Formats: sequence, C-alpha cells, structure tokens
Amino acid sequence: MNNQIGPSLVIVAYKPKPGKNEALKEIVMNHVPDLAKLGLVADRKPSIMETADGTIIEVFEWLNAEAIKQAHGNPDVHKIWAAFAEVCDCVPLNTLAESADMFAGFKPLN
Repeated sequence: MNNQIGPSLVIVAYKPKPGKNEALKEIVMNHVPDLAKLGLVADRKPSIMETADGTIIEVFEWLNAEAIKQAHGNPDVHKIWAAFAEVCDCVPLNTLAESADMFAGFKPLN
C-alpha cells in the first residue's frame, strides 16, 4: 500500500466478470459502509463511477495505514474481498480507455 501515517485515498477499478455487472454494483455500493462498520475508513463519502466498458471505479479513504494493516487480517474484510473476487477482477487504471484522456470522464453511480 503506502507508508503514510494518516488517511489514504485509493482508487480501484473493478472489471466485472461476464454477467456479473449488477452483482458487482451491489457489492461496491456496500463496500465502504461495511468497512465503516469495522472502523477502517474515514467519513469521506466514496465516489463510485462506471466506464464505457462497464468497469466500476471506486475512490475511498482508508482511515490510516494501521486500518489498512488491520483490514488484511480481518476475516470480515476477507469475506468482502472474496465476494469481489467472485464477480470481478481488479485492473490497473491505465488499462481503462478513459485514462488516455486528459480529463477522464465517467458515469457517476452514487
């Protein structure tokens, strides 16, 4: 992740597996609220958006580096990550067609 002590904004791109777009959207919409219940994320509302090819992008804020570390050892977080793995693959941002644009635009979902 990173070596920051304080909050950390992350941007994640989730490419849905065939036929899993709606299931992915449901998981993403619940992702940050579920992490918040575990005390792992900041109060900042996530930004959730969609690319032209259906990839979902999520921008959210971890509370701090310790929260990220805690997430990696938390069985509840592992369940969330397993649910993601069933419906999508995480892809690098630079693989998204929109990333080639100076001002990348996406469809907001929340």
